[in-house]
Amino acid sequence: MRFRRTSSVVAILAAGALALGACSSDNSPGGGASGPKLDDKALDSVVNPSDAKGGTLKFGMAGEWGDTVDPGETYYGYSWNMARNYARTLVMFKPAPGKGGLELVPDMATGLGVASDAGKTWTYKIQSGLKFEDGSPITTADIKYAVLRSTDKKTFPNGPGYFESLLDLPKDYDGPFRTPDVNTDSAVETPDDTTIVFHLKQPFAGFDYIAQLPQTAPVPKAKDTGSKYRNHVISSGPYMFKGNFNPTTGFTLVRNPNWDAATDPNRAALPDEMTVKLNMQPDDVDNQIIAGTLDVDMIGSGVQPAALPKVLQDKALQGRADNPTTARLWYTSIASTVPPLDNIDCRKAVQYAMSPLSYQSAFGGAFAGGATASTLLPPLIPGYEDFDLYGVKDNPQGQEGKAKEALAACGQPDGFETTMGYRDDRPKEKAEAEGFQNALAKVGIKLTLKALPSGTYFSETCGNPKYVVNNKVGLCANGWQADWNDGYGFLSNIVDSRLIRPEGGSSNVSVRIPEVDKLIDQATVELDETKRNAIWGQIDKLVMEQAVVYPGLYAKAVLLRSVNATNIYVNDAYSQYDYTAMGVKQ
Repeated sequence: MRFRRTSSVVAILAAGALALGACSSDNSPGGGASGPKLDDKALDSVVNPSDAKGGTLKFGMAGEWGDTVDPGETYYGYSWNMARNYARTLVMFKPAPGKGGLELVPDMATGLGVASDAGKTWTYKIQSGLKFEDGSPITTADIKYAVLRSTDKKTFPNGPGYFESLLDLPKDYDGPFRTPDVNTDSAVETPDDTTIVFHLKQPFAGFDYIAQLPQTAPVPKAKDTGSKYRNHVISSGPYMFKGNFNPTTGFTLVRNPNWDAATDPNRAALPDEMTVKLNMQPDDVDNQIIAGTLDVDMIGSGVQPAALPKVLQDKALQGRADNPTTARLWYTSIASTVPPLDNIDCRKAVQYAMSPLSYQSAFGGAFAGGATASTLLPPLIPGYEDFDLYGVKDNPQGQEGKAKEALAACGQPDGFETTMGYRDDRPKEKAEAEGFQNALAKVGIKLTLKALPSGTYFSETCGNPKYVVNNKVGLCANGWQADWNDGYGFLSNIVDSRLIRPEGGSSNVSVRIPEVDKLIDQATVELDETKRNAIWGQIDKLVMEQAVVYPGLYAKAVLLRSVNATNIYVNDAYSQYDYTAMGVKQ
């Protein structure tokens, strides 16, 4: 899933966190950097446990909402975490601390999926008596409709592409809006109101992971307004929207009177309401959490550099902080469609010229930002192999000599010009881009930086192949967290060239390797876990050999807990505090 991160200026970072040693250059795969002793209790246990109901849980967030709250299109990690409060799915990740949160459990369904036809057919039964916020019944027809509408990437460009990739959809099917009369039973059947059957083009042993996607949250067809549905999603969970969703100012969730706790053992639904305030200053979010006037940083990627020194020096704040290692990568896409980066040696020049230490410092150093990455797969993902094709771990300042050799090999001995895009409300991405600009300038590569709107970053600019080519955007700042912790859940959406959407909305604009596509298909039908994981490692090496990704950091973060919140823990499925479990002191 896409991951959003904001911060304050790097000058503060250098003066504060670096001085504390929190930005040491520890390049070990898991991070392992020395640093202050944080509490870390929320990594594997519940902090401030309580079953008290009532009150308002207050979320704050820097910048606008990254994509949408429509379950059929949302793809940011914090948005998936939050969506579970108003959108129930067939199955879900268990609300539990640490690795317990990686377990799949039934949500609307009565059990996990039942496979047949050698894994090409998956059947789910849902509970009777489920209702939408208006009291109307939820049936499997609403789930089928939700899944099919999500495959319409013209209307919903930002969402995951798993269903259109896996389902045996009719040829030329273009979603329920454009092709409403097409019979789609070859892909999804609903023989009765409580049964739904998915038919796949080929076996897929991990389909329960697909069934937990927000895209399986039911949508009532009669109330679907297409791209405007995001303004007021019809709730199937314990909370519903009070009024409309506003991507620039925020929204409020209140209790859904038609949610039945008897059908939902996964959600405690403790607060009476949840408020989300958007477009805050990043430092203000941290300061209010420290002061207790705000409970949760919505983005969940860690405190900003201005607050970091205070957290790392103050014993009381250390006692409210956690430092998880996540299945997430901060990286930079190198577009092979933008000359001269269509030449592999020019791409290698970028790999060698960039300073790994500069990249690491931009995100907060080893302790708060992560360990220097040499692979696309993070160490927490099965299939990870520790290799370093470009020697980034042993050369933290970059390798000017090798970069110049690569430039000569690609016919650009004096360097070249290109552009790098980054999200305009991400100061750390800006710092990352400035690091590239400074490092590449040393070997003659002139890099023009382009701040791009966050809300349309994937749909219109750095996720849009035509924009990238037409505007000569050779590099794009990026970040990715596993949709679930295995090779397919991490790699497929960022390396499968068949998921590159000409109209925009893709998380991949740089990886176009036919052999990788074939290996993905091979891995999805490989039942032997050891062999399957070896294929993911093989894919990783192929991508790195083509130098189409600069894998900056295996991510870490310093999370800060509210003094007012209860039931706080980090759920490993989201690498954040679990937003369905939290309550608030009365």
